[in-house]
Amino acid sequence: MAVRSAQDDGPTSSRWDGGAGKADFNAKRKKKVAEIYQALNSDPTDVAALRRMAISEGGLLTDEIRRKVWPKLLNVNTNDPPPISGNNLRQMSKDYQQVLLDVRRSLRRFPPGMPEEQREGLQEELIDIILLILERNPQLHYYQGYHDIVVTFLLVVGEKLAASLVEKLSTHHLRDFMDPTMDNTKHILNYLMPIIDQVNPDLHDFMQSAEVGTIFALSWLITWFGHVLSDFRHVVRLYDFFLACHPLMPIYFAAVIVLYREQEVLDCDCDMASVHHLLSQIPQDLPYETLISRAGDLFVQFPPSELAREAAAQQQAEKTAASTFKDFELASAQQRPDMVLRQRFRGLLRPEERTKDVLTKPRTNRFVKLAVMGLTVALGAAALAVVKSALEWAPKFQLQLFP
Repeated sequence: MAVRSAQDDGPTSSRWDGGAGKADFNAKRKKKVAEIYQALNSDPTDVAALRRMAISEGGLLTDEIRRKVWPKLLNVNTNDPPPISGNNLRQMSKDYQQVLLDVRRSLRRFPPGMPEEQREGLQEELIDIILLILERNPQLHYYQGYHDIVVTFLLVVGEKLAASLVEKLSTHHLRDFMDPTMDNTKHILNYLMPIIDQVNPDLHDFMQSAEVGTIFALSWLITWFGHVLSDFRHVVRLYDFFLACHPLMPIYFAAVIVLYREQEVLDCDCDMASVHHLLSQIPQDLPYETLISRAGDLFVQFPPSELAREAAAQQQAEKTAASTFKDFELASAQQRPDMVLRQRFRGLLRPEERTKDVLTKPRTNRFVKLAVMGLTVALGAAALAVVKSALEWAPKFQLQLFP
């Protein structure tokens, strides 16, 4: 049984509940709910439309809707959940002790005021889900922070469905994080600075001079921000977004957070300790809808394939989530979300906006390129896209756990 109810959900940004007034907000919400159920009830299910709804402003709105849509986004058959048999797995699993320690430390991930008995029961379910997935997929390796993702699904959809969804997620979007080493995880982190450099060269150069690196974003990436955000509404809003997108979208979102905090960073002393301390303390009042829109825009402007040379020295594409994403999309037998959203983006652009760019500082060669692409952040969620790319991977990294 899922823990949170539809009443627990609400707007994650003033763009949904301010300005236009409560009546307009309710009308927009009602319209979006109707569009989601229309897509769900189509034959076949209109997965492309569901992706648009998950990405666009407000996301999927309620956990009741998420329980219906998240399985569609992951192409999971809800009628065939894996069996949960925790006791035997606990005796056999080499990961049991580490999982147990991590789950015991996860108290802050459960709703405030939850009765202790209920929370302890959910923690037991959390352990069972993790061990089951690892047992069924011996190629996957547990990492510290994995439980932060699993508990999000557990709280939203309940134990049985969470096991199915997280198993699919673990073999696709999260696959790189579950390798025997952190090599591919480090390589994904290596995309962060090239994205920042494309948008704000001064900020990039300052961070390079400070030698801050990217380790501050490790827990953001491998927990899909579940470890660092205190408001569960913000966590599930990001999960809506990430589930509908390419596996590398979380690193683009990490980049827009850094870009959003440009002035704070530049006001720091230019040394590793100062900048790392600032960036590792993620603000809780971020403008999430605006940042989601910008992350999607950046993904379109600077797809991973264009940044790969800066992020890698050699190719390992066959081992990455990005390479399995092609098979994942084909297996879903649905219309490609990136094509749908690109078409939507082009259709919503006004002619005068097709020559604008507001994302980057005017480095001449970049400005010309972006003007030709005709992208503008003013479109918000309409510009979001999921792009299939052939990436080059060659990371080298030593594991560093986050607190």
